[in-house]
Formats: sequence, structure tokens, C-alpha cells
Amino acid sequence: MSQRTDRLDSQIRQELMELLQREMKDPRVGFATITRVETARDLGSAKVWVSILGTDEEREQTLKALTDAAPWLRRQLGARLTIRHIPQLVIRHDDSIEAGDRVLRLLREIDEERPE
Repeated sequence: MSQRTDRLDSQIRQELMELLQREMKDPRVGFATITRVETARDLGSAKVWVSILGTDEEREQTLKALTDAAPWLRRQLGARLTIRHIPQLVIRHDDSIEAGDRVLRLLREIDEERPE
């Protein structure tokens, strides 16, 4: 079962990225990247983790737009995937890239302050 959900997660992630890049027309969607997808064991739902660049307001607008578009995204996945039941999409903000960037900035600052 794990191997099946891993393949499905990867396929859903690829299809959602393509939909975001090529077909989604909502002007509220800023620069967003699907970082990972976690499908439940029963295939009833899938958590979609999204990293969004921009100000807090832009992130909030993009997250709201993607949440509003979840039914449309699910229908599009239904047309693209060859599985009987398409999971409900639950959009979540992923701040791991921002946290990693913050750690790198802090390390850079420490390195600059260190006497040579």
C-alpha cells in the first residue's frame, strides 16, 4: 500500500504543478510551488503542501485562492488520473523553504561576524 500511495502522491504533485503553471487563471495565485502531497491510506483525502513566495498578504491570498480552487483542481485530476476515486484535496502552507532560508541567513551573519 505504501508504494502505491507514494506513486499516487508523486503523480498528484506533478499534475497539480502542471495545472498551477499552465491552466489556473486566478490572479490571486502568486508564485506557488507544490512541495509534497500526502495521500491518506484509504485514498479519501490528500494533503497538498504548498510553498508560497511573497509578502504575508500575498501568501494569504494565494492560499485562499488555492483552497477555493480545490474542487476545480480535483475535477481536473479526475480527468488526468486513471484511478477510480480522486481524493479530497486539503491545501496546507509549507514554510520549510522559508525556515531553511532563515537558517542560511543566520549562518551567513554568524560567519560574517566571526573574526578571521
